[in-house]
Amino acid sequence: MQSFRVNGYDMAYLEVGDGPPLVCVHGTLGDFRTWYSVLGPLSKSHRVISVSLRHFFPEHWDAIGDDYKMAQHVADTIAFIEQVKPGPVDLMGHSRGGHIAFRVAQARPDLLRKLVLAEPGGDLDASLSVPEGTPAHPPLAAKTIRSVEMIRAGDLDGALQNFYEGIEGDGSWRRVPAAAKQQLRDNTLTFLGQINEQRRPYTLADAQAIRTPTLLIGGGATTGSLSVMWRVLAEHIAGSKTAVIPNAGHWMFEQAPLEFGEVVNRFLAE
Repeated sequence: MQSFRVNGYDMAYLEVGDGPPLVCVHGTLGDFRTWYSVLGPLSKSHRVISVSLRHFFPEHWDAIGDDYKMAQHVADTIAFIEQVKPGPVDLMGHSRGGHIAFRVAQARPDLLRKLVLAEPGGDLDASLSVPEGTPAHPPLAAKTIRSVEMIRAGDLDGALQNFYEGIEGDGSWRRVPAAAKQQLRDNTLTFLGQINEQRRPYTLADAQAIRTPTLLIGGGATTGSLSVMWRVLAEHIAGSKTAVIPNAGHWMFEQAPLEFGEVVNRFLAE
């Protein structure tokens, strides 16, 4: 484990492999361990740099303070990438981390060579319409609010199960390996910050502003809003490419690491 000093915070990261830098940003409840399953496939041709965002493990945050904000994490990621040499870098984000990566590409395209978004999280505003006939999906924010209530009541594992099954479906929590569950537990209190992170919805202008060559990846078995978001964004990011990982859900890189690594490596090599 190493760290860069960014905006007054020691931002931890794990580095594996040699070659051009690929910076990887985890999502909700994640940390630099999120990408363990694909470190092997990705590090064959890249120097993989997996970061832990502000207040995530290895920090054990007490949920005190008001700097758990989307804008703060975007600014931290920009400041981190500025210290990675040589640049520009390839940037990959999953879920909430995909939202962060999107905002980095929007604000500082000069820092990036290519962008990979694995089911980026967030909401679409009225300027981005979903395909006709798409079922209405309740926003994941409601699940987060419920999980926060459960954490405050002392039911930490119940909060994690509520959130996870809100994405992967009823009964999915019991199939999560013990090590993966522990990683999520290590970051449970970050939920308390996320409730007021001030994440802005994606707009049509936001998507059209992305000029970095972009790959958007979805899991073939993902349901709900996360299965729709990346497809809508792909329609409006100029020249973007898409890929689906068959029989995998939102945590597709854990469920199908070889297939995921192959898709990413192929895009980055183009």
